[in-house]
Amino acid sequence: MSDLLIQAQDLNTFYGASHILRGVNFSVGRGETIGLMGRNGMGKSTLLKTLMGIVPPRTGTVDIKGQRMNGRPTFEVAQQGIAYVPEGRGIFGNLSVVENLKMAARPGTKGQRDWTYERVLETFPRLKERLGHGGQQLSGGEQQMLTIGRALMTNPDVLILDEATEGLAPLIARDIWRICSLIKESGISSIIVDKNWKHVTQITDRNIILVKGQVVFEGSSPVLLADPGVLEQHLGV
Repeated sequence: MSDLLIQAQDLNTFYGASHILRGVNFSVGRGETIGLMGRNGMGKSTLLKTLMGIVPPRTGTVDIKGQRMNGRPTFEVAQQGIAYVPEGRGIFGNLSVVENLKMAARPGTKGQRDWTYERVLETFPRLKERLGHGGQQLSGGEQQMLTIGRALMTNPDVLILDEATEGLAPLIARDIWRICSLIKESGISSIIVDKNWKHVTQITDRNIILVKGQVVFEGSSPVLLADPGVLEQHLGV
């Protein structure tokens, strides 16, 4: 794509002697929604952490909007408009919902303020009912909503969502998928990791499957859904 926001090439990432990512190429275009799939332990979270600069690749390159980010700290990646919602959420439990949201508020890289405090509360009505609650007082689903809302307050160009609905009740998970669709409609690019490939493929433009740190499939949702053999082999359905 001509307007790439993220382009990673030939990533090889290690944890000590363990070779996790093996020659991975990965890109995200403006306005594109990517599904990152694979069974547990296949390198999905490691790829996200490599893109964010949390885990440096041993070889390969990560470019954000054409700028080489290898060796740059994670906060500089975030300043390029990349918002990361990690597995485990990482909210501030001793801060209220209001404080968690407002501490993150800032204009985007082009000065855009599309996602205001008011818009986030309209999108997450459950949070609006719990503004004075501390982060640790929220349910798991509410914490996930708060983390996504906090990321949106940075007015990002790309939202990275690791394990979008992991461990959430079905009704809450449905709400998270609704929000992911709204994010897509708003024009924000996103990378979504989730085990529920049926929901992921309903909103993604392109999907990538990792097996043992290697890309074994890359294609549109219709192409993936038309190949049950790939789904069965790599996603265990």
